Amino acid sequence: MPCLVGCLALMAPRIAIFLMVIFSDYLGKAYETLIWPLLGFFFLPLTTLAYAWAWHFGNGSIEGAGIVAIVLAVLIDLGLMGGSGSSGRRKWRVLGGKAGPGAPGRVNVHVKRS
Repeated sequence: MPCLVGCLALMAPRIAIFLMVIFSDYLGKAYETLIWPLLGFFFLPLTTLAYAWAWHFGNGSIEGAGIVAIVLAVLIDLGLMGGSGSSGRRKWRVLGGKAGPGAPGRVNVHVKRS
C-alpha cells in the first residue's frame, strides 16, 4: 500500500495531498499551520509531500536523506514549471506570434522526394 501512495504522489501530487488531508493527519503533524500545505498545494506540491515525508522519516527533524529528498523535489517542481514555460514560448515562436495554420511568419517546408 505505501508503494501505491508513493507512485500516486509522483504522478499526481495534488491528488495525494488532497487524499492525505482527508484521510490522515500526516501533513498536519509535519506542518504547524495550514498556510504552508495550502501554498504548497498550489505552487510546489511535490516539495510539500517531500517535506512531510522528511519530517516523519527523521522523527520530527529534517536531516540527511530528508534534505536530499526535499532538494530533489524542489528541482523537480521548478523543472516542471520552467519546462512548461519554455515549451509555450517555443510554440509561440513557431507560429510567429499568431495562432492557426495560415498565420503570417510561419514557414512551411515542402520536401521533394525523387
